[in-house]
Amino acid sequence: MRDRVPDEERQVHIRFDGRSWDVPFRSLDIGDASSDDEVREALARHLDVSVRKLAAYVVERHASGNMTVRPEAVFG
Repeated sequence: MRDRVPDEERQVHIRFDGRSWDVPFRSLDIGDASSDDEVREALARHLDVSVRKLAAYVVERHASGNMTVRPEAVFG
């Protein structure tokens, strides 16, 4: 298992509109206690898009302390 990333180095990896970014928690003003909705709202502000565009996105929390925000997988 990967060690936890120090608080000041934690990042959110976002896949949006065909591109990927790694955004530090501190740039988004979020933390471990932030809800999925708060994470989506912070990313929408960062990307300068409506939060509705991220409404169906999944927030994955990793043991390292980092997060991944990605479109919901659709199968079938």
